[in-house]
Amino acid sequence: MPDLIDLFLHLDVHLDDFVVRYGVWVYALLFAIIFAETGLVVTPFLPGDSLLFAAGAIAARGNLNVGFLFLLLAGAAILGNTVNYSVGHFIGPRVFRSDEAHPLLNRQHLDRAHAFFEKYGGMAVVLTRFVPIIRTFVPFVAGAGAMRYSAFALFNVVGGLLWVGVCLGAGYAFGNVPIVRNNFSLVAIGIVAVSMIPMVVEWIRHRRKR
Repeated sequence: MPDLIDLFLHLDVHLDDFVVRYGVWVYALLFAIIFAETGLVVTPFLPGDSLLFAAGAIAARGNLNVGFLFLLLAGAAILGNTVNYSVGHFIGPRVFRSDEAHPLLNRQHLDRAHAFFEKYGGMAVVLTRFVPIIRTFVPFVAGAGAMRYSAFALFNVVGGLLWVGVCLGAGYAFGNVPIVRNNFSLVAIGIVAVSMIPMVVEWIRHRRKR
């Protein structure tokens, strides 16, 4: 756990070191992490926003090609969500197969998920791209909740391009500003904190309605 925390707080240093040691293999590493973070429900703890920010900062120093990074990582994010949706689509209905199942896994909840994604699906898929952990589960639930794939695919692409573009672009533009570069730990924490704001706001709204 301490190693994971250190990795998260000093992503720029570790990523720089990886570039020096392994060169172009860093592209494969970044692709694998972004794909796993968005495509596998068992790995929501992997860095996403902060990793993209760090990659953008390193690209600004000339050590990585920012255009290629954008295409590669946007592809990883879109492919990851697609795989996650497919797993949810094929496994979800079996998990939620009957009203006699576990109270949290009954068919009624699946039907509610279906109704939710039919009404708010597009916005949910796009906006939750910017919310750590939650973005890992949304595609799975969309698949399990029977959100139409045509609708999911469109917003998946839009969300993937926006997420990677914004985070990578922010790192490229601001990652090497002295105050940012010298305080990357605080910046990484700040990125996560800002990303959690929509979820906190929604939770407060839900509490007030109740």
